[in-house]
Amino acid sequence: MEKITNIIESIAHEKGLKLEDAKEAVSTALVKTAERVFGEEYEYNVEPDEESGELALFQKIQIVADDDERLEEEGKEEKFMPLLEAKEMDEHIEVGDELTYKVDLNDMGRTAASVLYRELEYHIQRIVEQNIFSRYQEKVGSIINIRVSRVDAEENTYGEFKEVRAVLPMKSRIKGEKFKTGDTLKSIIRRVYIDKKTGMQVELSRTSPKFLEALLALEVPEIKDELVLIHNSARIPGERAKVALSALSPNIDPVGATVGTKGIRINAVSKELNGENIDCIEYSTIPEKFLARALSPAIISAVKIEGEKAIVTLPSDQKSKAIGKSGINIRLASMLTGYEIELVEIGGSTPASSSEGSEEKPKESNADALKALFGDD
Repeated sequence: MEKITNIIESIAHEKGLKLEDAKEAVSTALVKTAERVFGEEYEYNVEPDEESGELALFQKIQIVADDDERLEEEGKEEKFMPLLEAKEMDEHIEVGDELTYKVDLNDMGRTAASVLYRELEYHIQRIVEQNIFSRYQEKVGSIINIRVSRVDAEENTYGEFKEVRAVLPMKSRIKGEKFKTGDTLKSIIRRVYIDKKTGMQVELSRTSPKFLEALLALEVPEIKDELVLIHNSARIPGERAKVALSALSPNIDPVGATVGTKGIRINAVSKELNGENIDCIEYSTIPEKFLARALSPAIISAVKIEGEKAIVTLPSDQKSKAIGKSGINIRLASMLTGYEIELVEIGGSTPASSSEGSEEKPKESNADALKALFGDD
């Protein structure tokens, strides 16, 4: 038989594995083969042979007391040897010691060779898949391009990316988008998982706020170089988004750098997102100031923070701007800042809230007006 070390080096080179990984696969395959050929009642391990230095397969037997009950247990008697019998081979041996017998691989026969080949193939493939899985786990949050190979009846879009299968679920597609075979699709890796039927898959997303942030990093060098930081982002995919930005240097305008000359940078990102409008907001560590900016284009008079709620006072003519069409502006501002926002008009009329599940209900006289502002939702 070819030397084990040569086999390991060959496998490592061919499959692009580390020597230790290839060694682990070969060792596991040898043990599994021995169990299949000689029986699982024996215990085996693989370790370097003292004479040749080559990896060798050894059968292990544990030395126990002569009256040990395990000697009588069916299926376990081959794993143990009574001390009296072991003393005949080595007078210095004690209870708890182990005897090891080298198994000659050349004596295992053709059947064993066939089993070993299958075991090697299986365990090497598992390590290759695990390495690929780990590599793509590290890519979660990264943008990739795939060529669409098919779209199923449920509008899930599939494509191949290098050695893995990628899928963009219909729920992670921007409203109004449709793809067909041959299209090039840009998206972010949302997660990597192993399906029992189809194997490893990479799930993609075009609706995640992280996709917006990754696109901005591609278009804006200051963000890529971390001179401009994205603190948070919020999206209603395909409609509108808000991004909170700050600069590490006072010489850099974070909003201006992100928007670009005549809006060239932000427009490129918007185009990729099917025309999504993107509001760039300068972040502030002062919650009140940040909230006021997040509700732009509305002009806010005052903000009061009460726990997780922000009570925002504003002129009556700014209320519709703060809420936005179908409530989109106040919802995004709430998502961006993390506060439930309650709007109070100067003059004390009934407040409006960013929380759809708010217990506070409008008066009947204002019901139609609020419905028009928030929409049917």
